[in-house]
Amino acid sequence: MVYARPRNTHRLGGFTLIEVLVALVVLSTLAGLSWQAVDAMVRTRAAVEQQSQRLVVMGTALAQWEQDLQGLLVDGPLPALHFDGARLRLVRRAPGGVQLVVWSWRQGVWQRWAAPPTALESTLVQTWAQVPQMLGTEPGHITLAEGVTGWQLYFFRGNAWSNAQSSGDLVNKRSGGPEGEAEGRAVPSRERLPQGVRLVLALQGPAGAGTLRRDVLVPGGQP
Repeated sequence: MVYARPRNTHRLGGFTLIEVLVALVVLSTLAGLSWQAVDAMVRTRAAVEQQSQRLVVMGTALAQWEQDLQGLLVDGPLPALHFDGARLRLVRRAPGGVQLVVWSWRQGVWQRWAAPPTALESTLVQTWAQVPQMLGTEPGHITLAEGVTGWQLYFFRGNAWSNAQSSGDLVNKRSGGPEGEAEGRAVPSRERLPQGVRLVLALQGPAGAGTLRRDVLVPGGQP
């Protein structure tokens, strides 16, 4: 007589190899998803911080831009404003005399340069003439914004906005200039000061392309 072995109705404790492999696959998948989420959060935070810093710097630059335009020397020996497409030369009042300031754009960088204040007309005229030879690497150049793909200026004159490079009405006045210089001498003909200046910057940043526009009223501007 053959006796059949009794079946073991109780399973030994532990996991099979297949169960362990399935668990490892699930844990690996969850770990990968968690890492992607953490990486995305870190990247988003870094982009937000970078954008915030850029906005702070841009706000400071625009405040300086407005301050320069509101301090223009209307009756000086040189044009108070002159834009050639790449740079804006302006002459403003400053402690100790008058000051030549140059705003420029080149290779995606928006810069500002300011000469030391002077009370001598000859020094001012000489510095003015040297501006076209500037490369943007001279001491005193301050980078205000990067990622600027272009800029344009418009002057408000004749009750309308027009390109700052277009010709305006000429005015020829006799001015004494800075104290002790060129007293009573006729200054070169120059365009009438506009009532306002519109700045348009084309920007490229982490969030994509955009345009910034700022209008500034010019004290002493004539219609």
